[in-house]
Amino acid sequence: MMDYPLLLRTFLLRAAKYFPKKELVSIYPQEIFRYTYADYFKRTCQLANALASLGIQRGDRVASIALNSQRHMELYFGVPCMGATLHTVNFRLPMHHLVYVLNHAEDKVLFIEEDLLFFVELVKDQLKTVKHFVILSQSGQMPQTTLSPVYLYDEWISRFPDTYDFPENLSEWDPALLCYTSATTGEPKGVVYSHRGLILHSYAAGVTLRGSEEDCMLHVVPMFHANAWGIPFLGVGLGCKQIFPGREVLNMERLCRIIADEKVTFTCGVPTIWLMLYQYLEGGGFHDFSSLKSIASGGSACPRFLMEGLNEKYGFPIIQAYGMTETTPLALAAIPKSYMLDLPKEQIYDIKTSIGLLAPGLEMKIVNESGAEIAMDGKEWGEILLRGPWIAKEYDRDPERSRPVFADGWLHTGDVGTIDAEGYVRLVDRTKDLVKSGGEWISSVDLENLIMAHPKVLEAAVIGIPHPKWQERPLGCIVLKPGETATKEDLQAFLRDKVKADWWIPDHFVFLDQIPKTSVGKFSKKDLREMVAAGKIIIPDN
Repeated sequence: MMDYPLLLRTFLLRAAKYFPKKELVSIYPQEIFRYTYADYFKRTCQLANALASLGIQRGDRVASIALNSQRHMELYFGVPCMGATLHTVNFRLPMHHLVYVLNHAEDKVLFIEEDLLFFVELVKDQLKTVKHFVILSQSGQMPQTTLSPVYLYDEWISRFPDTYDFPENLSEWDPALLCYTSATTGEPKGVVYSHRGLILHSYAAGVTLRGSEEDCMLHVVPMFHANAWGIPFLGVGLGCKQIFPGREVLNMERLCRIIADEKVTFTCGVPTIWLMLYQYLEGGGFHDFSSLKSIASGGSACPRFLMEGLNEKYGFPIIQAYGMTETTPLALAAIPKSYMLDLPKEQIYDIKTSIGLLAPGLEMKIVNESGAEIAMDGKEWGEILLRGPWIAKEYDRDPERSRPVFADGWLHTGDVGTIDAEGYVRLVDRTKDLVKSGGEWISSVDLENLIMAHPKVLEAAVIGIPHPKWQERPLGCIVLKPGETATKEDLQAFLRDKVKADWWIPDHFVFLDQIPKTSVGKFSKKDLREMVAAGKIIIPDN
């Protein structure tokens, strides 16, 4: 068999040669920008030539602080296909973490969205390795800046040829992208994605999510986060039309118009986004989802009421998937097997609200505290361990923190779950978020899903708080829907016939204006615990 490396250049060349008329579309507040894969390829070649002119070579690292746009998409292939590594930076990180990741990665060039320039202006004097700055601007005008040397992206790449001989002699094990976790403790940890891993992940995602060339993909997941869940690579590999909504991603009316006007078939996002969409729709907002085939939801558990409501009322068909930065990210997806499709609707949603079946190409085991695999009975709990060709093997240049997470050749996810006889995994909790009360474990995830089914509740997060007798007790942190009122007794009564045991019901609930979120839209339980410890959240006496 031919020894042929798995390189991203094959996706890029195929899209340019066989799908030159297909569109890539960027949505801006005042305009919609369209061009084709033929145009995209030429600009990607110009970018590669421009980087080479700065002395960027194989293995060098190039960073982006950018929104979802066609320019960011050009970086997604132009940088790794010429042999360098693209470091997609989460600009929502705290400033000290932003400085840390740029210095730890040793980035040499930094591409910056014009609207995000102020982030870099604030920290530029702390950057140790960045030698060049490039502004991504839709206005075409160089903004006022103290950065130097600085280039205006479109004008800069236009100086260079629109052909480039993307090297064939790269190793498929070469790093292509780099992404840092949003740290809950300590500094962020870097995860490197190889060409090989990204190609194989794309194949598995395409099979699992049933992608095809006819799809139109809307990029809701930020492109700085875990490769935008790998969808840009899948889209180019298949030759799909792709839509980049930029800042409009949080405008639910605009998002619904985009889906209708562009005939979007597939998108993905975190439950926080789908909750915003559901509120908009419940208020009578415009929608036409007739083109949609599937929507992947991940990052945290999608509440059952939300999944059912969006699907049954509005034809918004959510598939729950599971992964993390270390898994590129797809690892499991909750798609019913073919012989299950005639099951009662209640059972179908039981399957869909799991985190699903293992993606093809991976291995998984779920182990108890002694390291033995748990029974496939849907009851016994254990930690989820994964390994496979797109699962990280270490954190970038961080052996100390890598050792326990990647022990014995497995990724120890820190997630606790069950697995049933059919192989469907149900997430119980993060190990650090489980509540241990009187020696028994309580799943904060299960409690949150039950509480958010209450008609007056908008958001709910559950954390453990110290208790003199029971060690810990769950605290329900609640955001009510606008104009609604509820009491502790209301919520306790609502839960009474739904929880596994009465002692799962929180003794206390606190009602907040908002629940703090992480930089990627998940509930930040770390912040909630710190707010309780600092007295910023007062636990009622009664």
